[in-house]
Amino acid sequence: MQDWIHAVILGLIEGLTEFIPVSSTGMLLLAKQALGLNGENAQFWDTFCVLIQLGAILAVVVIYFKRLWSIALMIPTQPRARNFVFGLLIAFIPAAIAGLLLHDLIKQVLFESPKLICISLIVGGVVLLLIDRFAPYPTRRDAMALPFGTCFTIGLFQCLALVPGVSRSGATIVGAMLMGVEKRVAAEFSFLLAIPVMAGAFTVDAWKSRHDLMNLGHVELIAVGFVVSFVVALFVIRAMLEVITRRGYAPFGWLRIAIGGVGLALLMAK
Repeated sequence: MQDWIHAVILGLIEGLTEFIPVSSTGMLLLAKQALGLNGENAQFWDTFCVLIQLGAILAVVVIYFKRLWSIALMIPTQPRARNFVFGLLIAFIPAAIAGLLLHDLIKQVLFESPKLICISLIVGGVVLLLIDRFAPYPTRRDAMALPFGTCFTIGLFQCLALVPGVSRSGATIVGAMLMGVEKRVAAEFSFLLAIPVMAGAFTVDAWKSRHDLMNLGHVELIAVGFVVSFVVALFVIRAMLEVITRRGYAPFGWLRIAIGGVGLALLMAK
């Protein structure tokens, strides 16, 4: 029963944090630490946290299905659609290469440092506060018309998210805004870029953990986490766009600083 509760909690955290710039990976790792899931089944729960991201990916696909379907239909005849798809692929490539090369280092070393996660949360929070106030004036307001150079730069920023606590969405949004992309467009491009990135991470981890996943009980736990993360992410994506439009990224910056600060205090108190 306890494992089912853990699966629901982690699914909630994944759905709540995947698309807001507070680092879902960092939140999940801290939650695992707090729930005591770093024991003999630690390998499974590490894999669980990656695989339930597929639920969040599905939420993006559902919300943006009409746009994605329209783009797919326009690819043969519309250069704008082809440019958008190529732009996403270009932004995807840096993180794909870095993730494949550094996969074991990331999971075996960086994932085991709660202090690093908390520091990354605080630093990232400060960066969000600064970018929200001092970002260059936006000159790019169409996600389908971003130059390939801009897309590649966003992809390079995304590589920073390989460090737990940095936040994939936060890194890509900051990179986009520094390149003059309007804040809501930056968020939507980040959401859509998550589809190939997270699908790739899911595929790699599913393959590496294929023997462990044959355990029927594990499959059921992953299914629970998947469904919870999907349902929660549906609401979070829409809510985040409203917050960004009205308040910018400052609320997320303060949230990161608060979580990181509390985490560091707890670690120091041990």
